[in-house]
Amino acid sequence: MIKAYSPGTVGNLGCGFDLLGHCIDGVGDTVCATKVPKAEKQARVFLEKITGVVTDLPVETSLNTATRAVQALLDETKPDFDVLLTLDKGIPLGSGMGGSAASATAALVATNALFNQPMKQTDLYPFALAGESIASASAVGDNVGPQLLGGLTLATASQLIALPTPAGLTAVILHPKICIETATARKCLQPPFPLADITAQQAALAQLLIGLYTTDYALISQGLKDYLIEPRREHMIPQFRAFKQMADSCGALGSGLSGAGPSVFAWFKTKDQAVLASERLRQSIGHEGAEVDLLISSVSAGGAHILS
Repeated sequence: MIKAYSPGTVGNLGCGFDLLGHCIDGVGDTVCATKVPKAEKQARVFLEKITGVVTDLPVETSLNTATRAVQALLDETKPDFDVLLTLDKGIPLGSGMGGSAASATAALVATNALFNQPMKQTDLYPFALAGESIASASAVGDNVGPQLLGGLTLATASQLIALPTPAGLTAVILHPKICIETATARKCLQPPFPLADITAQQAALAQLLIGLYTTDYALISQGLKDYLIEPRREHMIPQFRAFKQMADSCGALGSGLSGAGPSVFAWFKTKDQAVLASERLRQSIGHEGAEVDLLISSVSAGGAHILS
């Protein structure tokens, strides 16, 4: 039996819709994978038990991100055993912190370790995309990519690219305890998008990437903007504008939605700045006494890994 852990993530990062993401310390999913005798000609995966903050998930192979991802791996590798999974959910569903992706990634990392010759972790990417597609209705890598590679990642359709992060760069992540399903949030994004907004988004992505490579905080700040997605989704998160204004007043480099929301993030140059601002940010996003979880994490936090 192999146990693996995958952290949560902040996806999109404003200008990088479906492309950019980074891992989060302090929240994640854990999966145990066990070899069992193969019952049929084709190797299969079975989900035996779900525990944690969410337990009422489908266990059918085609409907669960963990089993869907592992089945894709087994179809490719054709091992002489079946795989039995147990899943411990640490990330709430519909939180905007890569919960569905974390289940898929942890399951893949655990299952991969059962093989005599495991793949490189980044080679699991297409199988993770197969699992993530259940939740997002699209094979996008802004969550599974950083989970497999660690840190801040550019996830294209076919490859994962590690991005540099200035020393000390820290994220504050706030999770208002409401649920927004990714597939539902994507319905807000029907085209057309104005050409001027597309151009502004491209400029923001370019500035963020250049800023990261040159440690130019002014460029990073200019890049942490979203002209396409955030304006269409912000109505789903109470007090979102108040949070953005508070982040600016606290000296954040930038802020925005984490994934599809409702979680939000703000980047700071240092951990000390992030800690100092965190409670004010939490209060700004709270709505009529609603409970809000707070996480503070290095933007370069590590990815999925074997626990035992």
